[in-house]
Amino acid sequence: MSMLKEFKEFAMRGNVMDLAIGIIIGAAFSGLVNSVVNDLIMPLVGKAIGDMDFSNLYVALSADVPEGLALEEARKLGAVFAWGNFITVLLNFLILAFIIFMIIKGMNRLMRKKAAAPAVPPAPTKEEVLLTEMRDSLRQIATGQTAPRP
Repeated sequence: MSMLKEFKEFAMRGNVMDLAIGIIIGAAFSGLVNSVVNDLIMPLVGKAIGDMDFSNLYVALSADVPEGLALEEARKLGAVFAWGNFITVLLNFLILAFIIFMIIKGMNRLMRKKAAAPAVPPAPTKEEVLLTEMRDSLRQIATGQTAPRP
């Protein structure tokens, strides 16, 4: 029973829950980035290089693969060097890395602003002022000086 209790405490810690939420959001964000690359960027690149599907660009490494097949069909027939698909995945990575960089950069800027703003100490309370005056008076009496009378 104690092992179950230990596991429950571990699983319900804030860091574990934060990590789980981060992974879920990351997976959804990855789908968004894939869509941006596959549905927005790569069609523009394909149009720029002559109306072709960029992800289907490959070099056949087997004699059994005829030219002009889609990448998935070509893979079924033999080995292919799928450089177009690699470029698509590389663009996914670069866009995702850039977005994460911008998020971290923004967070660091906020943290620097928070650290750079010096905390203004609060004004002393009436009690603190009174105690300070009493301390100073006692110090003068102890050193043999007489405190001026108001």
